[in-house]
Amino acid sequence: MNPEDPINVESLFSIKGKVALVTGGSRGIGLMIARGYLEAGAKVYISSRKKDVCDAVAKKLSEIGECISVPGDLSTVEGCKSVADQLKAREEALHILVNNAGAAWGAPLEAYPEAGWDKVMDTNVKGVFYLTQALLPLLEKAATPADPARVINIGSIDGIKVPSIENYAYSPSKAAVHHMTHVLAAKLGKRFITVNAVAPGPFESKMTEWMLDNFKDHIVEQCPLNRIGAPSDMAGVAIYLASRAGAYINGVVIPVDGGICVA
Repeated sequence: MNPEDPINVESLFSIKGKVALVTGGSRGIGLMIARGYLEAGAKVYISSRKKDVCDAVAKKLSEIGECISVPGDLSTVEGCKSVADQLKAREEALHILVNNAGAAWGAPLEAYPEAGWDKVMDTNVKGVFYLTQALLPLLEKAATPADPARVINIGSIDGIKVPSIENYAYSPSKAAVHHMTHVLAAKLGKRFITVNAVAPGPFESKMTEWMLDNFKDHIVEQCPLNRIGAPSDMAGVAIYLASRAGAYINGVVIPVDGGICVA
């Protein structure tokens, strides 16, 4: 490429015509990303554990663009394979995989249960790895040197800093997602598949509902930008990483938190 060649900015940030899967896409951050991808012209599959909810949200999102429900429990290897098989039955290639499905469990240190630990780790860590593994054939078919296939893992700023609430499995699980991103990026880059992570700060979702109901003013005070995240903030970084503009970004964790981590 000649450095003096003109750059078509519109095509640089375009994901029009790409096929994406957004797990946990029926609510919260996953829904923000799914909606943003649809608005940008991608064909979007969403997955969540509850079939009726997933189907209803996909139907509603189909008012914007083509959105298809592929429900499944991504805390198990069998569930990951089921979602991958549903996608393989419909598509020959997958350009974008957003591993967003997640779980949290709050309890005091002395009473933190094994069931809570296992649920969080199985969903947030094991599910990310085994769904990515199951979808590698489709990702490889979409991958080119100039425009790689993309895996975007949703971590958390709680995987970077120590959280203020007692949610002992969640923070280590997201730190694991961040490091898994580094490991997979080094391995899959050679197959023209980039792997990056987004570490959200506070956004409105079912997972953060209690926290925002009780501590929103304090959280806003801690943020240099004096607000919580908006849907466009999450959609924007997800579109950037999935577009040609993000084609040479690999193995990074991007905090989307208004500067909370550095404040």
